[in-house]
Amino acid sequence: MGFRINVKALSLHQITQILIMKLLFITLGLLALAVGGIAIKIWAKKDGKFAGTCASQNPMLNKEGEACGFCGKTPDEYKDCSEPQHS
Repeated sequence: MGFRINVKALSLHQITQILIMKLLFITLGLLALAVGGIAIKIWAKKDGKFAGTCASQNPMLNKEGEACGFCGKTPDEYKDCSEPQHS
């Protein structure tokens, strides 16, 4: 990393605290990167909405072809669906 520590002058407790702090900074950095990526994805989408969020549209999740619990449509009815929550 960017700074050097004289390990011989530190106790085991202090070394442990430094390592935990480094781990915390790395974790927070990765979380910030993930949240930033999601924010950019939402910002790049039209009106910040994700298309086709109804689980009934996914054949992996709806193998029996059941109707949507939110709107009541079957997977066959999504092709010509004009409702804003499914576009």
